[in-house]
Amino acid sequence: MSESIVVIDDEEDIRELIQYNLSKEGFVVSCAVSGEEGVELVERVNPDLLILDLMLPGIDGLEVCRRLKSDPKLKSIPIVMVSARGEEPDVVSGLELGADDYVSKPFSPKVLVARVRSVLRRGKTAPVDGNTTLTEGELIVNPQRREVMIRDVSVELTNTEFKLLHFVMRQPGVVFTRDQIVEGVHGDDYPVTDRSVDVQVVGLRKKLGEYGAYIETVRGVGYRFRDAVMQVQS
Repeated sequence: MSESIVVIDDEEDIRELIQYNLSKEGFVVSCAVSGEEGVELVERVNPDLLILDLMLPGIDGLEVCRRLKSDPKLKSIPIVMVSARGEEPDVVSGLELGADDYVSKPFSPKVLVARVRSVLRRGKTAPVDGNTTLTEGELIVNPQRREVMIRDVSVELTNTEFKLLHFVMRQPGVVFTRDQIVEGVHGDDYPVTDRSVDVQVVGLRKKLGEYGAYIETVRGVGYRFRDAVMQVQS
């Protein structure tokens, strides 16, 4: 059965672009032009995923996100936000409310489809146990032994650096705000300011060498561990 997607966007050309490209990929797409109409559509359709514009007439995208995430029947629906450049604070707010990813306008249809597939794929994947060994190429992270290896060579990390790497690597492709990283890692020695999170990431990247590039900066938002699906953007 084809997966269903609801699109909430008040710009006709954007709606048509999204609907055309997702329908071409086999998705069943329904559209709404306002926040109120969108919430009603989501309640009726109960889609597999929602694409949500942040700037909407009536209730805005953040309020739509807040309402859906507070509804026990709808809160598990993954949300990909669509934002114009300059709306970075709203993107951060949306991610903290529970949205799964975002795409900035103007966007490539290929990028949008890749993001949608990536988010849907995450939802179908069983959560990784906190003791599961994680691998990416020749990078191996073993939480039980608190060990990081690259090409069979041990990489010495601080406790904070190890926790940070393990946290983002468990959910590749997921964008984390700095606050979410602090909350997810929160070791006794973990820094609590945006700047110190950035400093930790810089140090971690240096120690990981070429694999440091897998920890990607999402401008104005935070960080994510590179997802193979995202490579279509390059």
